[in-house]
Amino acid sequence: MYQYTCLNPIAQVGLDLFGAEYNKVDGLDAADAVLVRSAAMHEMELPKSLHAIARAGAGVNNIPLEKCAEEGIVVFNTPGANANGVKELVFAGMLLASRDVVGGVQWVKENKDEADVAKMAEKAKKAFAGTELKGKKLGVIGLGAIGIKVANTARHFGMEVYGYDPYISVDAAWRLSRDIKHINNVEEIYQECDYITIHVPLLDSTKNMINAEAIAMMKDTVVVLNFARDILVDEVAMLEAIKAGKAGKYVSDFPNPTTAGQEGVLVMPHIGASTAESEDNCAVMAVKEVMDFLENGNIKNSVNYPACDMGCCATPGRVAICHKNIPNMIGQFTSLLAAEEINIPNMINKSRGDYAYSLLDLDAVATEAVITKLKDIKGVLKVRVVK
Repeated sequence: MYQYTCLNPIAQVGLDLFGAEYNKVDGLDAADAVLVRSAAMHEMELPKSLHAIARAGAGVNNIPLEKCAEEGIVVFNTPGANANGVKELVFAGMLLASRDVVGGVQWVKENKDEADVAKMAEKAKKAFAGTELKGKKLGVIGLGAIGIKVANTARHFGMEVYGYDPYISVDAAWRLSRDIKHINNVEEIYQECDYITIHVPLLDSTKNMINAEAIAMMKDTVVVLNFARDILVDEVAMLEAIKAGKAGKYVSDFPNPTTAGQEGVLVMPHIGASTAESEDNCAVMAVKEVMDFLENGNIKNSVNYPACDMGCCATPGRVAICHKNIPNMIGQFTSLLAAEEINIPNMINKSRGDYAYSLLDLDAVATEAVITKLKDIKGVLKVRVVK
């Protein structure tokens, strides 16, 4: 029996995938796995029983990744599951920044009791005039699951699209429209584009990447869109640029005291992935990741351990080992099992930075004594009997 808990509401369509061998518990104490969305986990005490954390979304800033890795807890996310929902809101942001729809709707609301509101509107509407997206240049920084969808869709709006991603994957490159101009220097996007949207992960190297220096290169009418993380943009510098007429508008999905209610800024209440479809997709993917890990030891879409897949176990036993990525770990595992006269018909070892993961199929079920000996090897973080 596997135990899991949810730190936030998780779409039922995902939870329904758990079979009779899964039991939902209220707290972390006895949980094998945790499903989470936005709950802050950095100050939480993580029990020894915990093997996996699945974030129903892409960002994992609310999870202590290094701490989890050190304790042999595999952290998953769900890349691409909410990509379409975010993509659609990016275009809503572009349209709202280009056409003063918000101001126009507010004007109608304020004049709703006027008998001749229709005639008044014909005179007032010029105040809400804007520009079209067609023919404008869009710069997409980051060509991951969301960035690719934004770039490809923009072509259907008749936009000229520049894409920048020095780390683009082969799979992503195949999915990118041939009409997208792949840029090798992000400064070209800053200098050329009418709209700039950022879709990169939050790293030390990307924090405040849209700063005063970058903004100074941009067109005076530029619209900057941020649906990734607020601190990717130096928002104080952005507000100063808008007030000085250096930038046109800033659209963000991250409300905070710096930007909320400011002139030239459209701030949404973090609703990029707040669609029924996105929440369902994230829940389904997160649950499938957890089930495959607990039942088979396979890792897919982890952010702190390497991908590893040996399919379903067809041998009497399977052991999963989270360990440090240091020399002679595999030799110690195999030597120990050989001394116990346990054969290893199949195995896989993958590493990611300082950490590694090994799956070993065994011709016999590992006893508690064998598991204890594996745990005692220096550099081993966690050993789990999968079967």
